[in-house]
Amino acid sequence: MKPKIFILFFLIIGLAFGCSFRKFNKEIIYTENSPKPIGPYSQAVKVGKFVFVSGQIGINPADGTIPQDVEQQFHQVMKNIENILKEAGTDLSQVVKVTIYLKDLSDFAKINSLYSQYFVDKFPARETVEVSGLPRDAKIEISVIAITKKR
Repeated sequence: MKPKIFILFFLIIGLAFGCSFRKFNKEIIYTENSPKPIGPYSQAVKVGKFVFVSGQIGINPADGTIPQDVEQQFHQVMKNIENILKEAGTDLSQVVKVTIYLKDLSDFAKINSLYSQYFVDKFPARETVEVSGLPRDAKIEISVIAITKKR
């Protein structure tokens, strides 16, 4: 590809995504209203208009406990994600991608039903996968990607 065409291509792509070619700043998002990371990662990272929320398990940030049943864990996970998104200046309505990790895929129907209480319109892209184990023996972990709200 010729250099001029190459530059024009990236300029068009950048404009299509509402980007400019200035340096993107990476902002670490943290709130006390969600569990502290249990490893070397951030609760979320904001880059440009995107917020990348790390996988959240159902830890209650107030006391560090995890409920036993998958439904209660799901609700706690969603509360944790909502708090992180709020800190980043956005909310669940702006989520574009969801990844759900389930310890037991037989819980899929229960989780799908609960999921529809949080995402009711213009559903984000999503995948759900079964995994052999999650931190702290959790039954579910969810990560999301959202966009910031227009000002």
